[in-house]
Order: sequence, then structure tokens, then C-alpha cells
Amino acid sequence: MWEYGLAQDYHVVLLHVSAGGQSFIYDLDTVLPFPCPFDTYVAGAFRSDEDIHPQFRRKFRVIRADSYLKHFASDRSHMKDASGNWREPPPPYPCIETRDSKMNLNDFISMDPEIGVTFDDVKYLRMFRS
Repeated sequence: MWEYGLAQDYHVVLLHVSAGGQSFIYDLDTVLPFPCPFDTYVAGAFRSDEDIHPQFRRKFRVIRADSYLKHFASDRSHMKDASGNWREPPPPYPCIETRDSKMNLNDFISMDPEIGVTFDDVKYLRMFRS
């Protein structure tokens, strides 16, 4: 995966802990297996970031699925350019809205710990391993 060189402002994956206790990552944007065993994903997706300026090091937010489904909303405005044109065609399904919001993506991208739990090091994610 690292041979592609990747820099993103955010990336979303699903972590599923199966009834048998094994953890899997579902990542639609990886060349790793789908679903991918947790340890395989961590080993293949994350390298040391100690050589990166602290300001630019990765951070993680973990949100329970029920909380995500209850609170997340996106009107897809982040998918449009400055002229209001789609950068890419939008998905065919309706926008995600909640009773209280039509757009709160930035609340989820922000590393303010108000939503879910935030981590600044991949070692903290190991609590989810099988």
C-alpha cells in the first residue's frame, strides 16, 4: 500500500468485531483484502510517522456505529467545486440527514473529542485487535 504514497485529510473505514471476537476492517479504498483482518490492516496501512512534523501526524476517531448513524449528516456540498459543480458524480442514493442536521461532516473530521474517542497514535487502536 505504501508504494502509492498517500496524503488525505480524512479517511473512513469500518471496524467490525465479529461474534467470534475476530476484528475486521472494511476499507473501500485499499488494495488490502476486503474485509481485512485487523492486524493485517494495521501492518499494511500504517507506517511510523515519527519523521513527520507533529502537526501533520495522523489522528484517529473511533465512533460507535449507533452514534454514527444517529448523528452523521452530509449534504454532499464537500463534493462540489467553488462554482457549485460536482467534482465527481454523486452517489445515486439520497443524502444522509438527521432530525437535527443536514450537514455536519466537519464535526466528524475535526479532532475535537466531542464525537467518539480520538487517538493520536496507532498503538491505541490495538485495543480493537482480535
